[in-house]
Amino acid sequence: MENKKPAVLVLADGTVYNGIAIGATGTTTGEIAFNTGMTGYQEVFTDPSYFGQILIMTTSHIGNYGVHSDEIESDSIKIAGLVTKKYSEIFSRTSAKGSLDENMIDSNTVGISDIDTRSLVRHIRSKGAMNAIISSEILDVEELKIRLEKAPSMDGLELSSNVATTKAFEVKSEKSLLKVSLLDFGVKKNIIRCLVDRGCHVKVFPLDATKEDLLSFNPDGFMLSNGPGDPSAMPNSIALVKELVELNKPIFGICLGHQILGLSQGLKTEKMFNGHRGINHPILNLKTGKGEITSQNHGFVISKESIAANSEVAITHLHLNDDTIAGIELVNKPVFSVQYHPEASAGPHDSRYLFDQFIENMLKHKI
Repeated sequence: MENKKPAVLVLADGTVYNGIAIGATGTTTGEIAFNTGMTGYQEVFTDPSYFGQILIMTTSHIGNYGVHSDEIESDSIKIAGLVTKKYSEIFSRTSAKGSLDENMIDSNTVGISDIDTRSLVRHIRSKGAMNAIISSEILDVEELKIRLEKAPSMDGLELSSNVATTKAFEVKSEKSLLKVSLLDFGVKKNIIRCLVDRGCHVKVFPLDATKEDLLSFNPDGFMLSNGPGDPSAMPNSIALVKELVELNKPIFGICLGHQILGLSQGLKTEKMFNGHRGINHPILNLKTGKGEITSQNHGFVISKESIAANSEVAITHLHLNDDTIAGIELVNKPVFSVQYHPEASAGPHDSRYLFDQFIENMLKHKI
């Protein structure tokens, strides 16, 4: 990089890293987290579920294959900031539409490179999730610490309203056989695409939509999307999902939608010491006995203890690294959800069958 500009990363526990500024010049705060995926940085950065998070990429080289219009999950970069070891302002992929650096500047995304990300990730793994601040305009560490103290905690923070649509819109294929009302908490484009590819006419509703709004589309089922923040800070959405469950129509929840579904049924959620973020997380399907390698991005989970006390909810999937809840279904209802991302962008397609399961539930209910 020419004219390298310095940048500083400060963690809430006082740890300081000095590096090189990347992306836009400025200052940003958020909860710091790490993603272990070896590819798919553009899909990750544009995933609305990452809103409010400063993201460390554990892959050494970021930016080397540029950006492409087919690899976005929303209309802009959603991460609060980027931390990486090596950052490439140039790209080698012939089909790329531009550089990541241009994309970050256009999205006003601040970042830092040329730091020891292995050391940083080990530190966070031992100390747990915490807030951080990156600046390429203020290099005074004491001033940055003062600013960081004012940053809100992710615990109890509602963020979906920052990324969800404010107006309903529709997406469909030429031969749409089923209608799905999708409640948007920060939906990824590929979730909609996976439904449309399976013959669904999807209408995406803002998170403040009512049950009557969702039913006005005359849907065959409801999709509860992914999104950022603490699900327990969304009482109106929890109440709405409870109403939808009582309709006995097919429902499929992903990530935040999964957590809100659980809360609507009297379960509890808890913040994780470190979240799951990557495209290589192992899951066990308890119904089939098969393992799946999955794409994940979450910092909250449904409490296993709360499920044990609820006879109306069954566990369908478990995370094999730490035995956390990865999927549930409601007893005697066509309602299920998973903690991970079956649309897998980026990531393996082991779990795409869940969309087929949702389609099958809607077809049965329609008959």
